[in-house]
Amino acid sequence: MKIAIIGAGKWGQALYHAYSQHNDVVISSRHTKAIENFVSMEEALDYEYLVMAIPAQFVRGWMQEHFVDHGQKILVAAKGIETSTGAFLNEIYGEFITSDRLAFISGPSFAAEVVESLPTALMISSTNMDLAQTYADALPEFIKGYTSDDVVGAEVSGAYKNVIAIAGGVCDGLGLGNNARAALISRGLVEMTRFGEAFGAKSETFLSLGGAGDLFLTASSTLSRNYRVGLGLAKGKNMEQILQELGEVAEGVPTAKALFKIAQDQNIYLPIAREVYAMIEEGKDPLESVKDLLS
Repeated sequence: MKIAIIGAGKWGQALYHAYSQHNDVVISSRHTKAIENFVSMEEALDYEYLVMAIPAQFVRGWMQEHFVDHGQKILVAAKGIETSTGAFLNEIYGEFITSDRLAFISGPSFAAEVVESLPTALMISSTNMDLAQTYADALPEFIKGYTSDDVVGAEVSGAYKNVIAIAGGVCDGLGLGNNARAALISRGLVEMTRFGEAFGAKSETFLSLGGAGDLFLTASSTLSRNYRVGLGLAKGKNMEQILQELGEVAEGVPTAKALFKIAQDQNIYLPIAREVYAMIEEGKDPLESVKDLLS
């Protein structure tokens, strides 16, 4: 396959490493980087298969500014909900290409471990199962690829787990113990399932690699950027300081804002996401959030 990776952050470079094992792969981004097979955006967009590793909050602007439709198929590698509109990524990309040319990748996958070729399992979701299988088959031997037709479930779980990961970092940063973290992640799974079902997602998707698998990983490790955001909040740091120290995009921060707005508009009960929003946006004391969740 001829594949172009758009976005050369850590996850984009990890997917470049994975897909380049058995395919003709190039990579491109807004800023030139010293990476093998780095090409111009114009050249990358001529490839039939694209992997879009652009952070969720920048997708709409990027597509409006750069995308030229040549009939490409797109694998979306970002996870998040657009804060300004509450739109899912399949809705944003759907404004530019048809759904049968879209697929979404999810599952427990830290970029650093993918780059080391460590064993990983991923889910490729699409309304076009042939396309999902095509992207899954192109993965290297160290990645087991599964397929699903539940795009909404994959999107919701991929976005929501980052918010629960912030809460997980707060929990550990406050030294609340293993019992508390296990309870938090378990209830987080219930919460994101409730949210997903409200938008037509299948409940079983949340017990899959893209749901529980990614949630358990992201909400309990310092390799997770969102988890580290939670650690910072537990130490009493403000968001500006946390994000400056992080130096990377933490999708759970804008996603928490989007979830809060959607929950209010749709009257969906999301207690953990509500507390993460309160800590991020309102400066609420993490200990007060813990007390409110326990009550």
